[in-house]
Amino acid sequence: MHRLNRAVALVLVLVLASGCAGSDLGRLVDAVTSARTPTETAPGARVVDVETEIRAVLQRANLAQAEAFAARSPEVMRETSTAAHYQDMVDTNRSLASAGVTAIALVGIEYGEVRVDGPVAQATTFETWRTEYADGSVNEQTDQNEYTLVSAGGSWKISATVQPAARPIPPATDPSPALAPAAATSRSTNWSGYAADGGPFTSVTGTWVVPSVAATAAGADATWVGIGGLDTEDLIQAGTMATVTGDGSVTYEAWIEMLPDSARMIPLSVSAGDSVTVTITERSADRWLLALKNNTSGGTYNITVPYQSTRSSAEWVQEAPSTSRGILPLSMFGSVRFTAGTAVRDGRTLSIAALGSRPISMYNRADQALAIPSTLDSAGTGFEVQRTSAPGATSGGTGRRRR
Repeated sequence: MHRLNRAVALVLVLVLASGCAGSDLGRLVDAVTSARTPTETAPGARVVDVETEIRAVLQRANLAQAEAFAARSPEVMRETSTAAHYQDMVDTNRSLASAGVTAIALVGIEYGEVRVDGPVAQATTFETWRTEYADGSVNEQTDQNEYTLVSAGGSWKISATVQPAARPIPPATDPSPALAPAAATSRSTNWSGYAADGGPFTSVTGTWVVPSVAATAAGADATWVGIGGLDTEDLIQAGTMATVTGDGSVTYEAWIEMLPDSARMIPLSVSAGDSVTVTITERSADRWLLALKNNTSGGTYNITVPYQSTRSSAEWVQEAPSTSRGILPLSMFGSVRFTAGTAVRDGRTLSIAALGSRPISMYNRADQALAIPSTLDSAGTGFEVQRTSAPGATSGGTGRRRR
């Protein structure tokens, strides 16, 4: 069932399924419920029938939510909900509308365990919803749902829905051989990675595993690919970020940014250990597609934005993010490895190596190394950024651009 996205604490979630009008809803429900084969003749047969009935109710409830949102009329949700849950779903759909959601579609639903204890049942689903927003962005994501249902008047109704907090995924063990630190790197107060110049660049892509950040001290780190900004004021970029607060909690998020505007968090859930691919492509003159995919969960986010870029450079960067007050302390992210790094220059897709990209190391103002890139791998498309044990970057730097 569509709930508000927990990872991006904004009122963003799901919306309408195009083509899920009343007649389609009826046919879908008929197809599900017709699979029931009530019988009391064999031991355990009634249990199977109850599970089938509960799954049909969950399917019907999800379609009803989409239909209710589309029609801006909640009445269709009454059939599958208790009074309290019905009001909860009314409030959820109202929040969706106010958050700029324009359409939702239930892409797929998989069923987990169904547990029945007399008049109460617990059921697990894994639901994939496609959500469209007023700004033209599209998010597709799978979430786990834990339902509680009660038997009322001979039928099952949903009394509560919970989406468990995502369980952090342990960082994947990288089987690739260790890479030596790059030699003769340029220096930056907030960037570490590789950058290529001599455009025009019209696309850049890269994949990385979100590093597991140690919650030993407050700080932040951002992993991204971008176009522009190496020696210019423009920069279009997208990636992932981890933030460690003073109480030791860690938040992982995905974001996009087009300088001079500030970064925007987006409704794509990411966790430590997730493989993420980001591609930025100019689709037509000054119209850029930013596409992010969580390869681990299957979630995606795509948006096309207008942006005037110099197309002068392409970057694959691990960064100490900045605020209006300066550079934040760099978190202890351990290491992050980029793979499949390429960019399109003059219409040709080239590897990081073939582009003649230069390594960049991050140093603080005390001349201490904070993050060092490795040499490129044998394919010329990957490298690793290693966090050193030096203290975090101190404030005083400016902007996201390399200095």
